[in-house]
Parts: sequence; structure tokens; C-alpha cells
Amino acid sequence: MSGYTFAEKALARAAGVSSARAGDILDVRPDLMFSHDNSAAIRRIFLEMGAKKIARPDRIAITFDHAVPAPTTKHAQNHAEIREWVKEQGIAHLFEVGRGICHQVISEEVLILPGETILGADSHSTHFGWLGAFGAGVGRTEMAALWATGELWMRVPDSMRIALTGTLTPGVTAKDVSLRILGNYGVEGGIYASVEFAGDTISTLSLDQRAVLPNMMAEFGAKNAYLPPDKAVFDYLDARRTRDYTPLYPDPDAVYAHDYTIDVSQLEPQIALPNQPDNVVNLSEALGEPIQQAFIGTCTNGRLEDIQAAAEVLRGHKVRCRLVVIPASSEVYLAATRAGYIETLIEAGAAIATPGCGPCMGNHLGVPAPNEATISSANRNFKGRMGTPDAPVYLASPYVVAASAVAGKIADPREVLPLSR
Repeated sequence: MSGYTFAEKALARAAGVSSARAGDILDVRPDLMFSHDNSAAIRRIFLEMGAKKIARPDRIAITFDHAVPAPTTKHAQNHAEIREWVKEQGIAHLFEVGRGICHQVISEEVLILPGETILGADSHSTHFGWLGAFGAGVGRTEMAALWATGELWMRVPDSMRIALTGTLTPGVTAKDVSLRILGNYGVEGGIYASVEFAGDTISTLSLDQRAVLPNMMAEFGAKNAYLPPDKAVFDYLDARRTRDYTPLYPDPDAVYAHDYTIDVSQLEPQIALPNQPDNVVNLSEALGEPIQQAFIGTCTNGRLEDIQAAAEVLRGHKVRCRLVVIPASSEVYLAATRAGYIETLIEAGAAIATPGCGPCMGNHLGVPAPNEATISSANRNFKGRMGTPDAPVYLASPYVVAASAVAGKIADPREVLPLSR
């Protein structure tokens, strides 16, 4: 019999069974369940179900991040309801306005560890594969059921392996790799799959870079995504964790539905054209397209190295269009401030906003006007994604976004300054 994939091992562990195979239906008890500003809506569903008490409040986290500080009375009311709900139910983890985006904050707080399972009421819960966890997004009704029972039935996904080989050239990042995957295989290429990364490239990536890959696999349709944890991950966790864990790895003879290999050393900077994340071309094919706004942030590319990349490009320059920068968390914001990156960005003309999601979902802090084009480090560029139906959105790395802000049009960062890393 063939070996087991990561997903098969992780969900068997979460269900408390000895083994599982793709296609099996399991009652999964996740190690952590989380939601954000949508918790008010989840609470209403929970109560409509007739439930009264959350089954495992010690395993629940809530983060204010999608509209912070509250831009309307309705948002403020939702936040107030959630705060009262947390007190009433004894929910273990609440992260207030300004702490940051759920995926980044939960990673910083080390509420989830390698081999564990986390289910979140947010599609980018695939993010937690960066540390070797099984992370998956669920709907509001499913999260209400999780609150009520502490478990959820799930089908074990089929798995695909994407082997990354080689080393990225200066100015090319994990965001470019992610975009190339979408360009190669399409936004439905990973539907309900466990995307399991392998290859020698992974060890060359910083932790900030690694998080981009599983996060962006939400745009691939993936149920979860996984990177094998190594010493760099373990060292990060050892400085923060409060409990032990057992990492899980796929068996060498595991069987995959698809097996792809990408040589990243041959990759150029990539860009997704409007209005699909898989409408991807080499950056050289889009140079010179005018933009009116640039945005750096989100759970995909709002970490410290992303802000550092922008500062490297912007140092000594002035932006020629609006540049909005939103750190992914207060920890990132503070580190970027101490390193001098925020000063560089402000001197270049950038606007810095409270840690959170910002305009990524189109309801807060940076929504474009009609017919204004935005180049963004976010993960989605569907028509109307940033809140304005007739405002096209391009997706690229922070390097490319910053260079384009300097030029006032889509530009190659390698032409703005010599990049050494």
C-alpha cells in the first residue's frame, strides 16, 4: 500500500483515527477555530440554530481586521456585539482593533503549530501551511456549527505536489512564484486539493516569503496548502510557543493526483492583469500601463520583508501616484518603524494606515474611484474586488508595486535600483 500525504495524516490526527485516505469523510476536531469582523454574523446564525453555549471557547480566536478602526456605525455596532459575545462565552482569544490581520496575528501569537488543524471563517486560512499546519477556510454556517459542537465533518482532499527547484533571482519573490502557478494551471487548478509544496527552493525562502505561497493557493481553489517545516520554522516557534507539537510530513511513496515542477531560477517578475488572478504575464508585457493608486499590504504581502522591499525601492524617490501601505500587524508596524522603513515610505509620499485588511475586500481605507487603476500586493483582482466595479486591479509583488508608485505607471523594480537579494 502506498504512503500517506500530509493531508491524509493531518486530518486523521484531527479526527482521532489511525489513518485516512483521500475521499474519506471524517469528523474533524480542529485545534483552533477563528473568525474576524464576520463573527457578529456567525453569532446570529449560531443563535438561530438554537445553540446557546460555545462548546470549546478555549479553542476560539477572533480578530478585528476587516474594517478597522470602524468606518461606519454598523461596523462599530458589529464590533461592540462581538466584544460582548467574547465576554459572555469566555472566548479565549480576542485581538482588538490595530493588532492586525487574523492570519498574521495567529501566526505571531503561535496559536497553531506544525501538524495541527486550524479552520477559519476566511478563505485565506490556507495561509497556515507555511508552518506545516492544515489550514482551511469554512463558511459562516460551518463556523457556527463549529462553535456549537467543536467539530465538523470534512472530506479528505486529494493531494497534488508542486516541487520548486532553484533559487530566485534578485527582484523575484514568492509572490511571483504564486502568480506563475496560477498562470500555469488556472484558478480552478487546485479545487478542493491539498497543495503540498516540495523542493530545494523552500529552504532558501525566508519565513515571510514562505507564507505567501500557501496564502495565494486560496486563489488556486485549494482546500489547504502545505510547506514542510524545517529548522527555521522550529526556531521561530521555540521562541514563542507554549506547548509541544509533532510535525507531520508526507511519506516518500505518497500518491499525488498531480505532480508539477517549477524551476524558479528561470522566473521573471510576474503580474496578474485585470480581472482574474490567473491572468498572469511576465511583467515586461505590462510595462508602462498607467496607474492611479498603489497598495502594499494584506495577509499575502504585508509583512516586514514586504515593507522593507518597498522602502528599498522608494528610498530617495517621490511617488507619482497614491501609495497606501498597511502593515499586516502591529508587530510588523513596530518592527518597520524601528528599522526606519516607515520613515522612508512617508518621506516618499506614502500613506500609512492601521494594521488590517484595508481595501483588499473593498470596504475600507483605499477604495479607488471609478476608472482608477490600482496595482496591489493583494491576492485577488476580480472585477469590483476593491470596492469599485469599474476600477481595474493588477496584482504584483511589493517590489513591483513600489516601483510602479515611483513611476506612476507599471514599472520594473530592477530598473529603479540594483537589487542584491
